[in-house]
Amino acid sequence: MSTSERSLKGKTLFITGASRGIGLAIATKAAADGANIALVAKTVDPNPKLPGTLHSAAEAVRAAGGQALVLQTDIRDEEQVAKAVAQTIEQFGGIDILVNNASAINLTPTAATPMKRFDLMNGVNARGTFCCTQACLPALTASAKAGRAPQVLTLSPPLSMKPHWFANHVAYTMAKYGMSMCTLGHAEEFKRIGIAVNSLWPRTAIATAALQMIPGVDPKLCRKPEIMSDAAWFILTNPAPAPSGNFFIDDEVLAANGITDLEPYSVEPGTKNFLPDFFLD
Repeated sequence: MSTSERSLKGKTLFITGASRGIGLAIATKAAADGANIALVAKTVDPNPKLPGTLHSAAEAVRAAGGQALVLQTDIRDEEQVAKAVAQTIEQFGGIDILVNNASAINLTPTAATPMKRFDLMNGVNARGTFCCTQACLPALTASAKAGRAPQVLTLSPPLSMKPHWFANHVAYTMAKYGMSMCTLGHAEEFKRIGIAVNSLWPRTAIATAALQMIPGVDPKLCRKPEIMSDAAWFILTNPAPAPSGNFFIDDEVLAANGITDLEPYSVEPGTKNFLPDFFLD
């Protein structure tokens, strides 16, 4: 299938962490096809430190050509997630794609990691991903029965048991790998249902608000969120049956689809030595 024949038109996407960054980029990319977007996040009021709210995201989705539903939700709370899923189904008639993008980060060693921060990261990353997947499962199953090729895409890295990925931030690595373990397990569990489950991770650091949590990171050494949204689009528009159980890397997905010039994704034009992301050897 050629790129021009691929589209998310008419599909309904439930995207967590959708008020800014990669989540918003995926939302607007899908909206350009005419998709329905359930925007799931906590931010409704402007924050001077973190640009973007659910309302500004909804404006961007509608401007791009999609339908938007604002759902203020703490994905650690199963009742809030269940309500958001129900509202999405009521508004759009179902859910075809779940994008588990919401994530919390704190790159601290054990002695410097408050348990409150440990709980936040594991609550948002591992629990939130599991909770949203569980809540969306009936709708995704219905989508499969209707022949709409449902998918779950989680923004998490390939699993690795190499000690150096744990040594400096055990809590964060545990939380992030928790998301990846959901991909590993759910891909196999949902195979018989017809739901494809994959992860996507960037080769380089991406210029998002999360960078503010990492001292000393220069955004000029990063790529734009659009490299992730373009890669996600190729994954989510794969002809049925879509591949499942993969840990995709953004530049590899683009290369497989004929895109090898990554210069347009550079924050600083001409950059050659990008800051590599975590968890990739």
